[in-house]
Amino acid sequence: MPKKSLGVMTESMFYTIMAFHSGPRCGTEISDFVERLTDGRVQLGPGTLYTILSKFQEVGYLREIAVEGRKRTYELTREGQTAYRNEILRLNQCLKDAGRMEAFAVQEEGNPHAGKNEKTGPAAVPAL
Repeated sequence: MPKKSLGVMTESMFYTIMAFHSGPRCGTEISDFVERLTDGRVQLGPGTLYTILSKFQEVGYLREIAVEGRKRTYELTREGQTAYRNEILRLNQCLKDAGRMEAFAVQEEGNPHAGKNEKTGPAAVPAL
């Protein structure tokens, strides 16, 4: 029985699970896929990749389907497909929120208490 969900995925986790969208893969196939897809922006080292694969197996997102010497091939489970879709929905919501940011900022300008903390004054806003 799978353990609880991993919650929010890191970028490396998201690209790893995305690699299974077209079918089963081994570690080197996953790494190559992610590097090509992201034009080299995301590179998965063996330590990162195999930690992710282990976590994904532990929570039931992946299952090992073949072992040939040191080569292990994995496939996405139904739970993994659901987790992937849920992460896409979450990321789309983040993009939607970013798109609303300008309108939201204008609304806050009309509210004299927006963005302020009574104890510390104006809220810190990170520079972009």
